[in-house]
Amino acid sequence: MDASALLSALLMGIVEGLTEFLPISSTGHLILLGELIGFEGPTSTTFKIAIQLGAILAVVVVFWRTLLDLALRAWRPGPERFYAINILLAFLPAMVIGATFYKVIHDALFDPYVVCAALIVGGVAIIAIERWRPDASIRSVAEIGPLAALLIGFGQVLAMIPGTSRSGATIITALLLGVERRAAAEFSFVLAIPTMFAATVYALYKARNDLDMSGMAQIGVGFVAAFVVALLVVRWLMRVIARIGFTPFGWYRIALGTVMLAVLTLG
Repeated sequence: MDASALLSALLMGIVEGLTEFLPISSTGHLILLGELIGFEGPTSTTFKIAIQLGAILAVVVVFWRTLLDLALRAWRPGPERFYAINILLAFLPAMVIGATFYKVIHDALFDPYVVCAALIVGGVAIIAIERWRPDASIRSVAEIGPLAALLIGFGQVLAMIPGTSRSGATIITALLLGVERRAAAEFSFVLAIPTMFAATVYALYKARNDLDMSGMAQIGVGFVAAFVVALLVVRWLMRVIARIGFTPFGWYRIALGTVMLAVLTLG
């Protein structure tokens, strides 16, 4: 394994960690970066799936107290039960629709031009919703009701289009429903655990014939990089999101999508 292969794996892992939980689309960034650096790995699809587990682990570490409370107390009446039920309700749409249309979505939409278009459209949506969203009436995750949770889950379905952003789709849907920014971010991050884990396991199963032990060094480097960077990003975002909002990410999406569209068009 040469140094350039490990360096490309490191770059991919860093980008995964940076983008997975920001509303800017990790899948879109990985597709675009892979195109730019000509990434080749154990198979690029298998590599991208595996390093997502590093990002998932970061969220588990950040929210371990919340997850422990849910595991211990969701079995009896109380706020933890409502929290767990809402996560399940928000998870169901993506599970059902994703499992049904996985191949169609992957074959038809995993394209750099689709990513660029989704980045730009999503950026405009974020800016517009941040400007005209209703006043926050739901101040904590415990106040999110079952209907709101289910609607957030249907918002998450939009993230199956690469470039849309899973966290962006869920957070923006939550803001439209009157959820306060920090609560919207927390719900999105905790929802990511079952969603991303299920998607990763399913994708690994679909790619099982491509799996082998070659390229394990690349996968290891990408996994660790994604974990460390995602850990820092999630902790930072939870501290500052109430103050900075999501508008800067919207402008970033528009700028990146426009520049990359020009690069792709010009060859």
